[in-house]
Amino acid sequence: MDDNLISDAMKQSFYARNHHSGDGDDDVTLNKGDGGRDIVDGVVLKSNKRPRDPVLMPLSSTGGFKDLVVDGPMSSSIVIDVNTAKVSDLESETSSSSSNEMYIDVDDDDGFLKKVVQNAKPVIIGKNLNTGKFIIHPFDKDETLTAKFYLKKFGLRQFLEAYLPDELTSLHLYYLIKLLGYELKDQQLLNLISSIIDVSLDYNSADGVDNKSLIIYNNFNDPLKKEFIARILKDFQSVISRVIHTPLRRPHYMTIEKFIAKLKSAKKIIVLTGAGISTSLGIPDFRSSEGFYSKLRNLGLDDPQDVFNLQIFRENPSVFYNIAYMVLPPENIFSPLHSFLKLLQDKDKLLRNYTQNIDNLESYAGIKPEKMVQCHGSFATASCFSCHLNVPGEKIFNSIRKVTLPLCPVCYDKRQYLFSIGNNKKDQEIENESDNEKESHDNKENHNDDDNDDDNDALNSSLSESSYSDPDMYVAKSFGVMKPDITFFGEPLPDKFHNSIEKDVKGCDLLICIGTSLKVSPVSDIVNMVPQHVPQILINKDPIRHCNFDLSLLGYCDDIAAYISKLCDWKIDHPKWNDLSKQEFKNEKLQEGMYNISKSDA
Repeated sequence: MDDNLISDAMKQSFYARNHHSGDGDDDVTLNKGDGGRDIVDGVVLKSNKRPRDPVLMPLSSTGGFKDLVVDGPMSSSIVIDVNTAKVSDLESETSSSSSNEMYIDVDDDDGFLKKVVQNAKPVIIGKNLNTGKFIIHPFDKDETLTAKFYLKKFGLRQFLEAYLPDELTSLHLYYLIKLLGYELKDQQLLNLISSIIDVSLDYNSADGVDNKSLIIYNNFNDPLKKEFIARILKDFQSVISRVIHTPLRRPHYMTIEKFIAKLKSAKKIIVLTGAGISTSLGIPDFRSSEGFYSKLRNLGLDDPQDVFNLQIFRENPSVFYNIAYMVLPPENIFSPLHSFLKLLQDKDKLLRNYTQNIDNLESYAGIKPEKMVQCHGSFATASCFSCHLNVPGEKIFNSIRKVTLPLCPVCYDKRQYLFSIGNNKKDQEIENESDNEKESHDNKENHNDDDNDDDNDALNSSLSESSYSDPDMYVAKSFGVMKPDITFFGEPLPDKFHNSIEKDVKGCDLLICIGTSLKVSPVSDIVNMVPQHVPQILINKDPIRHCNFDLSLLGYCDDIAAYISKLCDWKIDHPKWNDLSKQEFKNEKLQEGMYNISKSDA
């Protein structure tokens, strides 16, 4: 192992000392801890010799940093000696004896915890001397489950002792992040790691004895440069904290037959849906390699999600409206999967559909408002950012398609006046005599809704030069701009979500998650809120490793909906059902509780 692995990470941490914003897990915090130690997001950096105030110096001038101490929320401290890369208990440094025995709950009924302990093995990473690439052992969801239970049961110290080898690199920490069901947040770092890992060769495979002889499993330097190591440490700590503090259910794997029987008998089903149920209609999802966010990286945003950032919209709504046409939903169409939800409703089985989608296609399919919670809002309605005038979403669709700002008919005159005297007059981007403003002005002239007449009079009567005569006054670009009623980052979820979720999770008898990666809180937390005995089913294109489903059906959502309906002898009310009902499907068991569903070859 490269002796600079940990020390370099510490030096990178010092860069963040005076730049912490205090906004959450995404920031690296370096604070003075007890005993003169420094803490980086819960990772305690300890040295035997160093100046009183840490500064960036060559290691030779500081005497070197010897140890990295990891304080776990549920464990005692860990020391990683960077000279030997050996993990040890901090207390053992001051004690003459130390016990490495683990407490095992011998009362578990089926020996599950004993199996967890027996299956915990140090991470093995090889290096192919011929290609220079690294080889990482593949793992399945049972190994992920084992690792999570081990961490929660025995704490961080024993988890690191069990899973980290004597000689480690940053790739070992990356492996543990993956093993626990998560992925790095940093796309640049993820791409770099992917470029140095040989995914085509498993060190346990029988392919080529000659290849095996060229693989070494230790005595190689860390492949990553120092600027990347702190990033891995930060993500590693975040994953550890999340696993420890998140309820963990032990799945009871189901067969497809048992699921069909449960589906037929269930009366209170919660269906949690995501963007994957609409992709067959040409609507992109958000987080896949070909999804919406991946198409926005050329906009120069620090984070593609910033297009849905409330503060950015307040300052410059054109950031959102320059791309809004890309997520504008089609009208009056829906997929076979949407019709499958309607089928569950018609059979009086649907307790609630919690949808993360903003396309409002569930309503087009006939899902009743009382049976649906649009967790992130939708394009169904739009509201003025200033006066909160609410209109049907279709009223702003034309402006969205033309990539112009949809303006409030009530606030139009006031906006024009404020921008004519404000200090941001020169900053107007889509304002002067645009087609959008003409349309908005026309809408104002034709706006005869009696419910809003009083508001119009009040707003217009307050418009006077004496009220707004300060030439230095700054007017936000969002003044008088209509915003679709979708939930931006920085906005609370709708009241309907909070008013329904607690009662629903206590009363449901089946949870089905469809077309979602379950990465956005608090909706993703629903799987942890449902009682342990309630079966949890995943229908998705890809598996989800940070959740423990009793059954995962992988494939295209429409195909799986048709497959399930045929097994239940149900008919989906959709124009495509005639073709789908004639289609033969096959299931392939990938592992316990996980099947791939696909169309049979003609």
